[in-house]
Amino acid sequence: MENEVKLTAGAMVTLGLATAALVVLPYIQVRDVPPPEGLKPYTSAELRGRAVYIANGCVYCHTQQPRDKSFGPDAERGWGRATVPGDYTYDRPHLLGSMRTGPDLMNIGVRQPSRDWHLGHLYQPRAYVPGSIMPAYPYLFDVKDKAEPGEEALKLPPGYVPPGKVVVATPDAQDLVKYLQALNRSYPVLPPEPREAAGAAAPAATPASAS
Repeated sequence: MENEVKLTAGAMVTLGLATAALVVLPYIQVRDVPPPEGLKPYTSAELRGRAVYIANGCVYCHTQQPRDKSFGPDAERGWGRATVPGDYTYDRPHLLGSMRTGPDLMNIGVRQPSRDWHLGHLYQPRAYVPGSIMPAYPYLFDVKDKAEPGEEALKLPPGYVPPGKVVVATPDAQDLVKYLQALNRSYPVLPPEPREAAGAAAPAATPASAS
């Protein structure tokens, strides 16, 4: 019985220390980080597209966290600078991801700004990236005899349009593309001013103001 109590107590202490180190302390460190000047809140359409992104499991194959050059060649791959906490100010929940079956998407809105490309790529990835293992999402589109007024027909490469038909993007597909185009963290970010330097500057200004 005594060993069981010790084992349980040890497990609880270990869990508490791990929670403090991995959850509590990081939260305290970044909770007051302001959003960078170049970051804009998501629009209603982009938020709906983000929900489609989550519902279709895109996070299982794509990360949204380019690494520093000391950890990997993400910048050389064209994925952008390493992200900082402020880049995720408006992300609830965060979609950092842990697998890279496909490329990182944090800056896909910069690397591929074409709306037509994104819509066609969702409908049939291999029409744009030969050998791609990304699944197609045909259920995000309607195949019709002709597009109705106000509907958006895809501009697909030759051979991928069903004969005598047109492929029309549904609202979900359009919102998803708007979200992907909003993934742009290419603005510059500056490191926060060290607290020691900020604290030292205030006392130095006092004698000057008094004189």
